[in-house]
Amino acid sequence: MGYAVKYIFFRNSIYLIILLFLFSGCGNKPHGDIAFSELAPKLEPDYSDITIPPNIAPLNFIIKEKGNAYYVKYSDSDGTAFDISSGNGKVQIPQKRWRKMLQNNKDKDIKIDIFLKDGAGKWSKFKTISNRVASEPIDPYLYYRLLYPGYESWAELSINCRNLESFKSESFIENSIVDQNCVNCHSFNNGKSDDFLFHMRGTMGGTYFYSEGKFRKINLKTKEMKNGAVYPRWHPSGKFVAFSSNKIIQRFHAADNKKVEVSDLESSLVLYDVDKNEIMNIELAGKDKFMDTYPEWSPDGKYLYFCRAPQIGEKYDFKDIKYSLYRVPFEIVKRTFGEVEMVFDAAHINKSIAFPRISPNGKFLVLTLFDYGCFPIWHKEADLYSINLENFKAERLDLNSDFSDSYHSWSSNGKWLIFSSKRGDGLTARPYISYIEDNGTSDKPFILPQEDPEFYQGFLKSFNIPEFSTFKIKMDPGEIRRLAKTVATPAKWSKN
Repeated sequence: MGYAVKYIFFRNSIYLIILLFLFSGCGNKPHGDIAFSELAPKLEPDYSDITIPPNIAPLNFIIKEKGNAYYVKYSDSDGTAFDISSGNGKVQIPQKRWRKMLQNNKDKDIKIDIFLKDGAGKWSKFKTISNRVASEPIDPYLYYRLLYPGYESWAELSINCRNLESFKSESFIENSIVDQNCVNCHSFNNGKSDDFLFHMRGTMGGTYFYSEGKFRKINLKTKEMKNGAVYPRWHPSGKFVAFSSNKIIQRFHAADNKKVEVSDLESSLVLYDVDKNEIMNIELAGKDKFMDTYPEWSPDGKYLYFCRAPQIGEKYDFKDIKYSLYRVPFEIVKRTFGEVEMVFDAAHINKSIAFPRISPNGKFLVLTLFDYGCFPIWHKEADLYSINLENFKAERLDLNSDFSDSYHSWSSNGKWLIFSSKRGDGLTARPYISYIEDNGTSDKPFILPQEDPEFYQGFLKSFNIPEFSTFKIKMDPGEIRRLAKTVATPAKWSKN
């Protein structure tokens, strides 16, 4: 008798669970008279009307509209669809379904329909969101430096690697494992090979070169050099790295809206021969009259682009320092440079430039344009401009905001541009991605997706120098620490 009672109780419990499931499913899906709105829903992050890579991680978001329940439906032109119910407006997309939908819809649109249930139990639907899936993938890895916005000190600083096809993120190197030395200026060879380097300042200082799975620690500053080597850019061949050799000062303002101002007192360009471990001046006519910085190679390796301003004197106003864009031809066999040519006269329009970056097809150069100086990340007015290298015409990209936009990098196929922007709060830099059309124009940018869509609300560090990579560096923290503790191999000085 006891067994029968237990069986009946168990059976009725199962029925009750099924009924509750059915009723709750009905309650969480739009039904009845649904009101339709022509208004777009407020999303955070704003992942609407954008072009996205076919291999990007799910674009999770929060619906910033007041409601008691939410329902989101993803669909494509072939009728494939999946849905997500949410009680609090947080939408986290199933990765497998997301990945399949993107792969099946290259060069097509996917639709996002968002429904909301109010306190009276009435459902309403917002204007349909349409996002285009590009055919061109994004590079699978992103390297960037994480640090607190002020960076008067480097108490917590790291270079991190993020898999853009998922949410997996890990630190490549943290300064906590190298006795709090500063790690900075990481650079890839346009993401096309495994050439990589980064600088370290402090007691374990040196430039760390990575190639073919191995690291070398080099001291690039020879006795013939007045200043150290910074701002590296790899020659496409992997045989050379161009650096700027700068005497830098920093000003920390208490009241000015630009908290930090970085200025050059003097700067010049140097060339490092990787195989021969030789470093040399880049001899340019009349170079003593100028400050040359931020080198950048053309994809064919035949030109070196750089930023140039007149050499300042003992008395100067840093707001009068204006850099323009120049280039010089390079002879790879002889390691020699030709005559300097101006590309873009920013000083003529009372502006300055920094961070020139050329697209892999060599058609466009994107730079940061701002009011003065050589370090724009604290300049609210800093914007990204594209220069057509066939006619040298400059145009402001549509991806810009009312706050600092800089630190940009091209994907290896030249279809995606990532950059750091302070558009969120005016203080903290976040990574944004934009699709670049064949004519060089930019689509609406979107912020790097995170598994938790509320991530950026509580994360206080800035993402600096975001740079795409086609490969992941395989080296554990112990190996880096052991290398850091060794004495750097001195580079040899060469007159040519």
